[in-house]
Amino acid sequence: MAEIRRCPDCGVSMEAMKVQTAEGFALQLVTNERKKGILGGFGIKERLEPTAYVCPECGLIRSYAERDESE
Repeated sequence: MAEIRRCPDCGVSMEAMKVQTAEGFALQLVTNERKKGILGGFGIKERLEPTAYVCPECGLIRSYAERDESE
């Protein structure tokens, strides 16, 4: 479940939105950290999927990527 985010400009609750390309592919952020396990041994980097949040009042858009620290 996505965290509730507040607009830093007007304090209104921001609404989560899916981020994707015009072709419908999900965007991914590639970190400098290697994946755990055998894939990291091959140099594969960790990837995160961003979630965009838009303020319905002022239209500000921010993107956040949540790390799964449980792995």
